[in-house]
Amino acid sequence: MSFSKDFLWGTATSSFQIEGAWNEDGKGPSIWDDLTHDRLGFIDDGGTGDVACDHYHRFREDIALMAKMGIKNYRFSISWPRVLPNGTGEVNEAGIKFYSDLVDCLLENGIRPFCTLYHWDLPRAIHEMGAWSNEKMVDWFGEYTRLIATRLGDRLKDYLTINEPQCIIGLGYDRAEHAPAVVSSKRDIVRMSHILMKCHGRAVEILRECVPGVRIGYAPCGNPMVPVTGSAADIDAARKAYFAVNPEHFIWCPAWFSDPVVLGQYPQDALKELEQYLPAGWEKDLALIHQPLDYYAQNIYTSMFVRAADNAEGYEIVPPRIGIERTLMGWTVVPDSLYWGAKFLTERYKLPLIISENGMSCPDVVVDGRVQDASRISFIDKYISGLGRAIDEGANVAGYFYWSFFDNFEWKNGYTQRFGLVHVDFDTQVRTVKDSCYRYKEIMETNGACLK
Repeated sequence: MSFSKDFLWGTATSSFQIEGAWNEDGKGPSIWDDLTHDRLGFIDDGGTGDVACDHYHRFREDIALMAKMGIKNYRFSISWPRVLPNGTGEVNEAGIKFYSDLVDCLLENGIRPFCTLYHWDLPRAIHEMGAWSNEKMVDWFGEYTRLIATRLGDRLKDYLTINEPQCIIGLGYDRAEHAPAVVSSKRDIVRMSHILMKCHGRAVEILRECVPGVRIGYAPCGNPMVPVTGSAADIDAARKAYFAVNPEHFIWCPAWFSDPVVLGQYPQDALKELEQYLPAGWEKDLALIHQPLDYYAQNIYTSMFVRAADNAEGYEIVPPRIGIERTLMGWTVVPDSLYWGAKFLTERYKLPLIISENGMSCPDVVVDGRVQDASRISFIDKYISGLGRAIDEGANVAGYFYWSFFDNFEWKNGYTQRFGLVHVDFDTQVRTVKDSCYRYKEIMETNGACLK
C-alpha cells in the first residue's frame, strides 16, 4: 500500500475532554459544565470535565510525550468560553495565552498543530441567547473565529471549523443525549442545521481573510455503508444508502451536512420533505455556506452493512453477523469502514480526505507498568490497511488522525470508556503509554510500510 511521503499521520483530542481547569483564569461556563454539574445521574459515572486529564496544567509534558511517541500532527480544539467567557465581547487574555503557549510548544517539538474551532463546549451565554436557533449566531461565531485567527494565525495555519455537526444538533437537540440536552421540533432542528452551516461558511471567510497560507477543512461524521459482497449491485446499493437522506433521520446522513458545504446544494431527496422547514430565502445562504475548502475531513469509527434489494430504495440494511467483534462502546469492528468511506467520500466530494477521528475503546488496565491492548493494535492495523487499499485504488486521502491520544472524559459515558493511545489514571494523572501507541509509532515511522 502506498501512503504519500507527505501523508499526515496524527492524533486528536478536544478541549473539554482533556483540559480540566473548568473555572480557572477567567474561563466562563460552558453548556457541558452546566450539564455535568446540574443534571445528577446524566453522566454514566457521575464524572465532570472539571479536571479531566489536567492538560491545562500539564500540556508541556503532554506535548513532550507526543513528540517522544513520534506524533507529527496534532488536532486539538479551543474552548470558546476560555477565550471569550461571555461568548462575545471581552477577551480573556489568560485563555488566549494558554492556546498561544500550546501552539508554540507544539511547534518547538516539531508537531504541526491542527485547530478545531468548535468541538461542542458552547459558552453558556451563547446558549442563553439562542445559539444555533438565533441568526445572530453567525456573527458570534465569526467574532470568535476572528479572535483566534488574528491572535494565533501567524503560527497556526490548519483549521477544522466544526466537529460533528450531526452530534451537535442530533444529540444536543433531538435525542437530548448531549449538552444542552433539550428536545426540539423538526422545524427547529432543520433551521439550526442551516444556521450551523452558515457559521461554518462565515468562519471560512474570516480565516481566509486573516490567516496567510491558511488550510481549512470541516469535520462531520457518518458511518459508511459497506456492501455485503463485491458485486456491482451491492456496491451501488451501499453508495446510495450512504448518501440517501431519510427525512426521519436526516441529521445522521453525511449528505445533509456536507452537500451544502462542499457541493453548494442540499440533497434533492432531503428537500422533498424538509424544505418546508428551512428559513425563507435559504437558497441565497448557499453562497455563504459553500466556501472553498482545502480538504474534507470525516470522523469514522464503524459501519453498517448493505445489499441491493428489490424495493423502493433499492437497498436494505443487513444486521451485523452474530458474534462480530465489538468495541467497549458496543460498536462493531468493521475493518472495511475506512476503505469504503474513503472511496465513497472522495468520489462524491472530490477533495483531499482526512480521517479526522478513528479509534477504539477498550477495557484497558495497567499491569506491571504496561497496557497490553492487543485488540486496539489489531483494530489500528486493519483499519489503516483498509485506508491504504483505498489509496492504492485512487482515493485521494491526505491524512489519518487516531482518536484519541489520551484516555479522557467521553461525554455521556464519563470516564467509563478508554479510547487513548496513552492510559490516564484519573486519580493520580499518571500517564502510561499503551502497546498500541508503540505500534502506531512504528506505522508512522515507516509510513505504513510495516503493515504490508
